[in-house]
Amino acid sequence: MYVKEMLIVAPDGSTKDGGNKNGRAKAVIRNYVASDFEELIRIQAESFPPPYPEELLWNQEQLSSHVQHYPEGAICIEVDGELAGSMTALRMQWDSAYPSSHTWAEVTDDGYIRNHQPDGNTLYIVDLCVRPKYRKWGLAQLMMQAMYHLVIAQGMDRLLGAGRMPGYHRVAEQLSAQQYLDQVATGERHDPVISFLLRCGRMPVGVAADYLDDEESCHYAALMEWRNPFK
Repeated sequence: MYVKEMLIVAPDGSTKDGGNKNGRAKAVIRNYVASDFEELIRIQAESFPPPYPEELLWNQEQLSSHVQHYPEGAICIEVDGELAGSMTALRMQWDSAYPSSHTWAEVTDDGYIRNHQPDGNTLYIVDLCVRPKYRKWGLAQLMMQAMYHLVIAQGMDRLLGAGRMPGYHRVAEQLSAQQYLDQVATGERHDPVISFLLRCGRMPVGVAADYLDDEESCHYAALMEWRNPFK
């Protein structure tokens, strides 16, 4: 099982329980297990409130399938013993000639990842979420780094995933999804998800239409990758 412990600093210099730790908290990244499932489902409900479709939140069967098919790609992060977020991935054989021709349901087997390919050349991100109260703690970046290490350790070519574009609905009448992504990538616009992924070192490779039932993104997603520097 993967386990990494570290000390992190809260954004306001305090700990979640008000304790005097000079603003430091203990963070642990590890693979999630069955005893975590109920809390992971609660975290998803907090992280993706309506209008995000409730049926797309994790259920016990999906989480069990993650642990069964690819436990290395199922990670969570704790802060002082409290589960604060999770990230899930699968391996697949990716054809870069068709970078946008898929939906979330197709590529993730409706979130069950039974299509995981142990020898796949690409680590595909299925999901990433962090509890709202921990959003400024840098936890998502820490989990992303753990996935980059997994790409390197298992000799894959890339990490790939499709990010929501929740700011797109505000300008959809003026810009195409690709134009919106281009403007976010150049810094002309800010998007809470895409701008974060850019800061994590992910680069856009295309736009996927009808990727997910996501009104804020007008059902689009930005396909973004991180290339293994050792390949």
